Amino acid sequence: MIRAASLAAGLCALTLTAAPASAYDAEAGRQKAEEACAPCHGKGGISEQPIVPSIGGQWNDYVVLALYQFRAKHRPSEVMEPLAAPLADNDLGNLAAYYSALRRWTPARQSSAEALAAGPTLTLQKNCVQCHAPGLPGQQSVPRIAGQHVDYLTAQLRGFRAGTRGDIDGNMSAAVKDLTDAEIATLADYISGLSTP
Repeated sequence: MIRAASLAAGLCALTLTAAPASAYDAEAGRQKAEEACAPCHGKGGISEQPIVPSIGGQWNDYVVLALYQFRAKHRPSEVMEPLAAPLADNDLGNLAAYYSALRRWTPARQSSAEALAAGPTLTLQKNCVQCHAPGLPGQQSVPRIAGQHVDYLTAQLRGFRAGTRGDIDGNMSAAVKDLTDAEIATLADYISGLSTP
C-alpha cells in the first residue's frame, strides 16, 4: 500500500516535468532559491556543507521530483519538509528551471586509491550505472551523483539500506540492502571523486 502510494505520488510529480524547463520562470526560481535554498545549498547551488548536496546543474526532472517528494512527505526530512510544504507546482518548475541551468558542481575531493580500485566493480554489481548512467551523471529524473559530497552520499546510502530514505520505486533500497558499511564507504568515496562533463 505504501509503495503504491509512493509510486502514485512519483507519477504525479513526473507530470509536472512534462513541460520543458523553458516553460517555467528561471528568474522566479532564482529569487526563491536565494531566499530559501541558498543558505544551505550554497550560492549557485554549490553546497559547502558536507551533508547538504550540491544541486547546481542537477537534472530538471529530478529537482521537481525531489521537491515534490519533500512536499508530499514521501521523503522524510526535518529541514526540507517545511521548506517544500508551501511551494506551489509552479514554484517546483521555476526552481528546477533555475537550478538545472546552472553550471554543474565539481568534486571537492579525490577518491582514495582503494575506492578507485573497488568502486567501478561495485557500481556495476549494484546496477548504479543502469539508472545513473556510466560515470554516474544521472539522467532526467535520476540524479547526478558524480562528485557529490562524500558525507551526503554516505548518509543517503545508509538511509536507503535502512528504509528511512524515500524511494519511489524501491530500486535504490533493493540495490543497497546487502551493502556492508565498508562497501557503502567505498562507494561514497569513489562516487564523490568522479567528475563528469
